[in-house]
Amino acid sequence: MTSGTVRRGLAALAAVVCGLVLQTPAQAAPHPSWSWEVKPAGTDARFRGLAAVSRSTAWAAGTKGTVLLTRDGGHRWHTVSPPGAGALEFRDVKASDARHAVVLAIGEGEASRILRTDDAGRTWTEAFRNTDPKAFYDCMTFFDHRHGIALGDPVDGRFRVLSTGDGGRSWHVLPSAGMPPALPGEAAFAASGQCVVSSGRHDAWIATGGGAVSRVLHSADRGRTWTASAAPVPAGDPARGVFALAFRDRTHGLAVGGDYRAGQASPHAAALSRDGGATWTEAGLPPAAYRSGAAWLPHSRTTALAVGPTGSDLTTDGGRSWHGFDTGSYDTVVCAPDGGCWAAGEKGRIARLGRSGR
Repeated sequence: MTSGTVRRGLAALAAVVCGLVLQTPAQAAPHPSWSWEVKPAGTDARFRGLAAVSRSTAWAAGTKGTVLLTRDGGHRWHTVSPPGAGALEFRDVKASDARHAVVLAIGEGEASRILRTDDAGRTWTEAFRNTDPKAFYDCMTFFDHRHGIALGDPVDGRFRVLSTGDGGRSWHVLPSAGMPPALPGEAAFAASGQCVVSSGRHDAWIATGGGAVSRVLHSADRGRTWTASAAPVPAGDPARGVFALAFRDRTHGLAVGGDYRAGQASPHAAALSRDGGATWTEAGLPPAAYRSGAAWLPHSRTTALAVGPTGSDLTTDGGRSWHGFDTGSYDTVVCAPDGGCWAAGEKGRIARLGRSGR
């Protein structure tokens, strides 16, 4: 696919999506619109880990040690789970192509692990196993094909960060001296693989909740030192805070979250930043409920998606206002460089953003 074709396709997507937001349901119904197209995965696993390589290639990682791979846009899913991983709870997966992927399992002590494949899941190598009973790892991000970090909840009062410089083949704990003290009760949420995100070769951000306030921590040196700022997403309870971040560059970011408990109100579930996460502004029209995942539409300066158990939302003004467009349950959303956007969640639900409804 040529770059011109990709640009034209993304421009068409943005135009149609904008039309979907601005039209009333009665106006929009007779015309094509963008919606999630479910791609049956043949499993009841819950997928909170998702890696979008392209419109055709994606990885999903979830409960019962399940890892899936598609190379044909979700028409067929291949089970490529690591042998003997049935007791593991995968919450994140990162992949550079259809052959190379890294998955993260959460849990206390040795339940937190990182595994890697270089042959499309035919074989797996355990790259890291946590031996600290106080540690619990939540999510990970990569700056490029070699350098990445994984985030763990606070140990001895500070968030713990793992680092890799060889594509996830080996990991080591970074010194904690550059990490600000955690607030009482503060933690990260392993809800969508987006509690730590990156943009460019050096910048990373951490989303937190559970403390007196929600915070976003920023590092400009691949996780060695961090600064913290408050976010206007309510916290003050172990079930509330910022659950996911998305940065389209090192300056413009989105934060989504709320209260993950069913039936609990989440009236301030989104915020945006225009200064690299140093300050955050509450969305004027946030999603109507808790959202656990977010993603920018590739090559767009204003359009992004947010998902959660009660539905999906769209912004076309950089996060100032959000509009619901789907009521399906999803936990995470990721967009590939070619414009292919994928979402995944409970009961084996995986979908790709597509065109439907004439």
